[in-house]
Amino acid sequence: MHIELRSGVPNPYPKTPTEAGNASTRACKPFIAILMGTYQGERFLAQQLDSIEAQTCSDWALWVSDDGSTDGTLEILEKYRAKWGANRLAIRSGPARGFRANFLSLACDTTIKADYYAFCDQDDLWDPDKFAVALRWLETIPAHTPALYGARTRLIDEDDRTIGFSPLFPKPFEFGNALVQSGAGGNTMVFNAAARALLVEAGGDVIVQTHDWWAYILVTACGGKVYYDAIPKVGYRQHGKNLVGSNASWLARSYRFRRLLIGHFAAMNERNITALQRMRHRFSDESRRVLDEFSQARRKWLIPRVLGVKRSGVYCQTRLSNVALIAATVLKRL
Repeated sequence: MHIELRSGVPNPYPKTPTEAGNASTRACKPFIAILMGTYQGERFLAQQLDSIEAQTCSDWALWVSDDGSTDGTLEILEKYRAKWGANRLAIRSGPARGFRANFLSLACDTTIKADYYAFCDQDDLWDPDKFAVALRWLETIPAHTPALYGARTRLIDEDDRTIGFSPLFPKPFEFGNALVQSGAGGNTMVFNAAARALLVEAGGDVIVQTHDWWAYILVTACGGKVYYDAIPKVGYRQHGKNLVGSNASWLARSYRFRRLLIGHFAAMNERNITALQRMRHRFSDESRRVLDEFSQARRKWLIPRVLGVKRSGVYCQTRLSNVALIAATVLKRL
């Protein structure tokens, strides 16, 4: 996939870590490709870009896919590209099919090569040591093993004030959880090249609920490792134009439960399960068992359905989420 810059000139962006700049100036050896999707993001974009620039690990570059912004988003990006240089920031046109397709178009672009990859929203604030902390764990995992770092988030308002935290997830981050619940938000995720290879193989055209949930599902299904950091390293912006906001408030939870009752959870599961068939050949034996038990149970009448879901071993991270899972099972909204 060719990256087209807004100026129309041939893409000068480095395709390998060694082309990204003078190695002697790097603070960290591993090279990180930051994948940002933008759309009408002018209000908070500069603050996010400044927080990226402030990372203690400086061996990174940013690819931005803009999905048709008509505000000042592109002008802000051009300003930072002029400041950072074309070897640090590439700008391209997105697929214009929503945020999921936009992020997956970046994740599955094989011209983007790095040791590690990080999803990035347009309106958050990153702590300066976000990358350093993620790499501390990721570099303990063998390169051939898919590995995904995610974390809890600190919720911030439009004035950068902390207003709370995302729910703390205490249970293991495994396929039995991933199949029925999205884990850490994409804005916290950093993953290795082996995990990225799974996304590429599954394809950028896959129809799933969200790009970050899909990454969690794939890595755990295929025998990878996931680390959940309980210490937030991202200020997750809460504002009126969030495409996907926090689920921490009771209003948000009530909204999600109403959507469950009308079949939204069942539709999400159907999309994800269908998409997983593309990658079944990569699954661990245990993941195949969990998927088959759960898939078959969804379509059975009440008692076999309840028993089948229980046998599958799927679970949610919090008590309230597990109550919702039980309700969905009983009401056949899986």
